[in-house]
Amino acid sequence: MTDFLQHLVNGVSQGAIFALIALGYTMVYGVLQLINFAHGDVFMVGAMVGYYAAKYSGTSESPGIPSAIGITLLSMLACGLLGFTIERVAYRRLRSSPRLNSLITAIGVSFLLEYGGQFFLGPNPRKADVLPSGSPLTLGGVSIGSVDVITIVTSCLLMFALQRIVFHTRMGTAMRAVSWNPSVAALMGVNVDRVISFTFVLGSVLAAVAGILYSAKYAKVEPLMGLMPGLKAFVAAVLGGIGNVPGAMLGGLLLGVAEQLVSGYVSSSWKDAIAFAILILILLVKPTGLLGRGQPEKV
Repeated sequence: MTDFLQHLVNGVSQGAIFALIALGYTMVYGVLQLINFAHGDVFMVGAMVGYYAAKYSGTSESPGIPSAIGITLLSMLACGLLGFTIERVAYRRLRSSPRLNSLITAIGVSFLLEYGGQFFLGPNPRKADVLPSGSPLTLGGVSIGSVDVITIVTSCLLMFALQRIVFHTRMGTAMRAVSWNPSVAALMGVNVDRVISFTFVLGSVLAAVAGILYSAKYAKVEPLMGLMPGLKAFVAAVLGGIGNVPGAMLGGLLLGVAEQLVSGYVSSSWKDAIAFAILILILLVKPTGLLGRGQPEKV
């Protein structure tokens, strides 16, 4: 029982990171009907900004809470600007084009960030020390590391804040209106361009926090680090229901727990495969996801 609880805690911590990344996928898809495959690399940029900020500020040797908050805010700012730039330069002119054009562009932006990072920063992994690490907390034989505690608490606070933004603010109302029908929303006075840019910025900010938490949990950063977490977060978004914010949260947590249980009780080599097995299963059984709803199309 203790082993199960330990895997559960580790899974929730990892799933919370997947959920933060998945929220970016699901918000962009909900508003723009676009799968932004460059989102995982925005996550990577957030982690790299955090690493270099800690390195050049001299806080990597003994990181503390104030320095970690400052570095995270800097990373959020950088990724927010990156998300705004990606939407403005790469996607805005393609809104009226076939969706395949936007999809190919998203893959191109992803490659640009990945291999641009390798060219300018080098391909080698680097040891990351951004968050403070203390003695693990032991409850009933279950060990909970300080980074896991920070990850779970931070993710819960951000998910709650996102729910408030989406469902209890004017911008959130505008986002939901644009996701329902952009043309009608524009006729009602909603600035569609501003709403879409805000959606990209908000998703990128969450990805930046996820990058900081992920680099602290696994203590390394590299230019290709966003590839697998980005794909898994996409699976989490599909699992919960692409375009559904609570679904992305649920999908991320379920995927993280499933990975840890498979790694602990079956084999760690199957940890990555389980995500794509879940994707195939959910597409066969319930393509709209756990919390998604099918929308009939008129012909």
